[in-house]
Parts: sequence; structure tokens; C-alpha cells
Amino acid sequence: MPDAIETIEVHTAPAYEVAIGPGLLAQCGQYLRSMIGPLHMAVVTDSIVAPLYLDAVAASLQSAGFSVSTHVFAAGEPHKNFETLSEILEFLADAHLTRTDCVAALGGGVTGDMAGFAAGCYLRGIRCVQLPTTLLAAVDSSVGGKTAIDLRAGKNLAGVFLQPTAVLCDTDCLASLPADVFADGAAEAIKTGVLADELLFSLFEDGTLAAAPGQIIARCVRYKAGVVERDEKEQGERRLLNLGHTVGHAIEACSAFTIPHGHAVAAGLAIIARAAERLGWAEGPIASRIAACLSKNGLPTGADFSAQALTAAALSDKKRTGDRITLVIPRQIGLCELKRVPVAELMPIIAAGLEV
Repeated sequence: MPDAIETIEVHTAPAYEVAIGPGLLAQCGQYLRSMIGPLHMAVVTDSIVAPLYLDAVAASLQSAGFSVSTHVFAAGEPHKNFETLSEILEFLADAHLTRTDCVAALGGGVTGDMAGFAAGCYLRGIRCVQLPTTLLAAVDSSVGGKTAIDLRAGKNLAGVFLQPTAVLCDTDCLASLPADVFADGAAEAIKTGVLADELLFSLFEDGTLAAAPGQIIARCVRYKAGVVERDEKEQGERRLLNLGHTVGHAIEACSAFTIPHGHAVAAGLAIIARAAERLGWAEGPIASRIAACLSKNGLPTGADFSAQALTAAALSDKKRTGDRITLVIPRQIGLCELKRVPVAELMPIIAAGLEV
């Protein structure tokens, strides 16, 4: 086992551990053997991550006694669809995985979603371990069990809840990330700071994210683990984790997914913060403080789409119920609330947030 590994237990049913630290991918076989024993492991990854880490992961698993099959799909959000899901399911069947075997999701958020959804569907559900290689996946999407694919009507509209059997966050992977991909994860981490507490948010303002990413990942995971434990199926408190996502998903859709998820969420966070302050729902100067923090971490604070276009895209979001939609409103750093508004009021709200 490598040194400096921090372990966080997520007390869902069943419970699982999130391990965070350097060198975990190279020793994933040893780590997972102690948890689930040698079995048939189907490693699913994308065309960007495969050349970087797939051989090392497969070798580690095989040296620990696992039988390994691998599948590589085309990278990117445009491939988070039924066609890719079908390919993964056929791969699992061709590899003859049984209900006692396991899928490993090696990559970023798209891979975690695709492999997790496939594991949740195959044979009505088999185990899945998450091996995140991006900051975004490490701080957010690898933990909590939400998996999904996109439909033509909108993002993440089909999926299942499948808590992972284990999560291994290898902080060495962050060194291989391009600056814009690292910033993508920073957006979700900053969102957690706005939700969680003043101290965590201040770490993003003073540059601690780049200096000590392991510390930041652990703080974000610990916060999210607590929320998931209290609201595993997103019936109440867990909806707060969608801060910035209603407008963010709309920005992704309007850009035909050329704007990556984290950048879109950052813009969505800045827009809803400005709207909240202008409408009297938030204490100033929260909007300018959030915008400055996002900018310092290489993230956008606005969008070039109209309020009308963003509203039309947002109304396909899964957070809509009937003629109302639930927004996450940042009242102050560390204090956010859910606000249900009529869909007729959404466009004026977005318009208020678009004004810089």
C-alpha cells in the first residue's frame, strides 16, 4: 500500500470506502483484493485515459489474481448515450461476467456514469468500483452512486442509483490533466465550498486547490458522503448538490456539449448567485466573491446564450416537476436553500443572473 492514503467511509447500504492519495492505480489490485477478493474485473475506460493508465491498472489487477477484460469507448460527452451503453453491455456479456464479478470505471465523470449505469443494468445489477482520473470525478461524480446517460431531450435523463463497492482516487493522475480539465473539477470543488463552509471556500480563493489537491478532495468527499448518507436517493438535502447545475446543464445543451460540464456549472453558479443577490434572496457581496473565485481558478462567470434559450433548455431538466422547478439558491457562503419556483418565473430569474 502507498503512503499518505486517506480513507473515508460512506455509510450507505452497503457501506464503502473512498481512498485518496498517490500511487493507488498502480496498486489497485492489492487494494481491491483485500476488499472483494480475486474475481473477473471488466475495466471500462475511454480513448483518452486508456493510453495513460489502462495497462498499469490491468497489470496490477492481474498480479493480484484478478481475471481482467477491458473495453475502450470514444471519449467525450457526445458519446454518453444509449449506443455507448449498448456497446458496454454487449462487452460485459461477451466477457461472460457473472453476478459475482465486477466492473471498474477508469476515467472521468463520463466513464463513471457509463460504466456505473452498465453495471447497474447488467444481470439486473453487478458491483462496480470507481477509479477516477480527473479532479471532477474525484471530488464529485465517483461518490454517491448516481449514474446516467444523456437523451436527446436533455442531460442525465436516464440512469440508476448504484453505490460503488469502492472508490480509489489516485492524486498522481491530476498531474496529467490539461489546465482546462483541472479547472473543470475545480468548479465542482468550489461549488462544494459554497455549499459547505466558509473555510473550505477560502481555500479556493487563496490557491490551496492547486497546492494541496488531496486535502481538497478529502474535504469535498467527506461533505458529499455526509449528504449522501442522509439522502441517498435525492429526495431532499441531496438536491442541494445541484447548485449551479440547472443553468449549467442548460449551457451545456445550448453549446451542443462543446462547453465542458465543469465550465458550464461554474457559469451556472455565477449566474444563479447574481440572480439571487439581485432578487433579494442572497446577502451581498456573494455574487462578486463567487465570480472572483471562479475567475481565479480559470473558470467562466457567464454565458453567451440568451435567457430564452437557456430557459428552454433548463425546462427539460430532471429537477422540473409539473409546472415548477427546484433551484438551489446560495444565500451566503456555506448556506444554500432549495427554492421551488413556477416555470414561468425561470426566464426572468436567468435574465437577472446574466446581467454582469
